[in-house]
Amino acid sequence: MESNGTQFKSGLKDGIPIGLGYLAVSFTFGIMASGAGLNTWQAVVMSFTNLTSAGQFAALGIIQAGAPFAEMAVAQLIINLRYCLMSCSLSQKLKAGLPFFHRFLISYGVTDEIFGVSVCRPGMLSPFYSYGLMCVAVPGWTLGTLLGAISGDLLPARLLSALNVALYGMFLAVVIPPAKGNRILTCVILVSMVLSWLFTRIPALNHISSGFKIIILTILIAGAAAILFPLKEEQADEP
Repeated sequence: MESNGTQFKSGLKDGIPIGLGYLAVSFTFGIMASGAGLNTWQAVVMSFTNLTSAGQFAALGIIQAGAPFAEMAVAQLIINLRYCLMSCSLSQKLKAGLPFFHRFLISYGVTDEIFGVSVCRPGMLSPFYSYGLMCVAVPGWTLGTLLGAISGDLLPARLLSALNVALYGMFLAVVIPPAKGNRILTCVILVSMVLSWLFTRIPALNHISSGFKIIILTILIAGAAAILFPLKEEQADEP
């Protein structure tokens, strides 16, 4: 069995691509946070304590809209609920007698990418391997935010506007590959786009705040897809 130090070094090595990817994406978040009125350290603390790109980007819109804290809390709960499922899955790879403080620290670093790397690692998951991943991924996400927030105060408005396009490029890079081979997922994405557009056009709906729009659409679309197109057990178990 590998020692704790070896596990930690393996985590550092496997976490390098994650950290570099986070650096690029969080740079855009830092720019947008600056544009939303957050100062540099508010943006950095937000990234360091959350580690959730979708939740953080959605939070900026809610902050700009001046929505109440309750709306922010519900929106974050819905958007980040997937991390509960990921944590449950990872818990099956941990030793039964692992102390609570290890489980607690590992849970802080559960993100889509860290989960993907961790769940594919053969054998039981060592907490020190997870710490290695986090020691690269978390600084990458936080440092990128810092650089983006600083750039938001220094770069010209036209250049910042151009850099904001990177956010949409990231979303396309996440959505398009899995949608290519899955007609159901493609339909769900298209329905999401149409309903989001209708929410901006229908008079009775366009007054709903951005936070509650996210909550309503997420529950309606994801719930309908789960009921109409449930995954078979063997599909759900695939990585």
